[in-house]
Amino acid sequence: MKPYLEKMIDQKSLSFEEMTSAAGYLFTENVSESEMGAFLAALKVKGETAEEIAGLVQVIRDKSLKIQCNVNHVMDNCGTGGDGSQSFNISTTSAFVIAGAGIKIAKHGNRSVSSRTGSADVLESLGISLDLQPEQISEVLEENGIAFLFAPNLHPSLRRIMKIRKDLKIPTIFNLIGPLTNPIDLDTQLLGIYRRDMLEMMANVLHRIGRRRALILNGAGYMDEASLSGENYFVLLDRGEIIPFTLKPEDVGLPYYDNSEIRGGSSAENAEIIMSVLKGEKGAYRDTVLFNAGLAIFANGLARTVQEGIMLARKSIDSGAALQKLNYLINYSQRSKEEVM
Repeated sequence: MKPYLEKMIDQKSLSFEEMTSAAGYLFTENVSESEMGAFLAALKVKGETAEEIAGLVQVIRDKSLKIQCNVNHVMDNCGTGGDGSQSFNISTTSAFVIAGAGIKIAKHGNRSVSSRTGSADVLESLGISLDLQPEQISEVLEENGIAFLFAPNLHPSLRRIMKIRKDLKIPTIFNLIGPLTNPIDLDTQLLGIYRRDMLEMMANVLHRIGRRRALILNGAGYMDEASLSGENYFVLLDRGEIIPFTLKPEDVGLPYYDNSEIRGGSSAENAEIIMSVLKGEKGAYRDTVLFNAGLAIFANGLARTVQEGIMLARKSIDSGAALQKLNYLINYSQRSKEEVM
């Protein structure tokens, strides 16, 4: 690790190849905890580059549990967290709406990072198992069109680094890469990030790791989700081309809501919000989900415009298709538990 540390301390960035080599060492028992902490801190102080982020992501994905999947054109819609907004589980709710529109979703997630309730917490409250085996995840994705991938179960190599991150008590590169480490080979992606200054960089990372098309966003109020409280900032990655743009609620025919109107609560409270949205209850929660799901459908390419994506998202909810996707996961989880008992 020494040559890589010395290079970063001198404010020099690592190449993609150097980062994959350094990250390979990072996950071995031969590297001390102090070296791991120094590496993450040096990278943070220097500032991460697209090549460094992509290199680390490749190593993590190479070390993850493999999921053999016969489904093509799979998507994820996941935010980095870290925005401090305390919003309800927007991307998790949106995932069922996107799936109800006919897009295959491999929802990669974890327990809470910056909010009170992470995607894993709220899904557990809904009765969805976090302990499905890789072959079960593949089966669910093929049959239902949406499956949840609980990150800690799929990335055993990260367990040691988690302690270092907690000890450091500062944001590191690992606060940015969670949505990028999905073990399934994704074709498209909607990525929310709390750092507005990193939109183009993350587009370059997504291009580097093989996304055909992706939409990277920072919402009004610096949320890692699209917000109906003002102007949202986007970068569209389309086959290597990078296109920045902004959108306000009125641009897509949706009303304004303050971010305080989409706050969440406990996992049980957020589970109730998800069910209410998928059952068609109108208001700030639903409209925020329509916006985010519509953006994802546009990012996927199923819709030619964001407005068309919102229309398809609305149809997914109103037809009951989104709720059916959720109910399938609940029922599958229950059957899996009964088989074990």
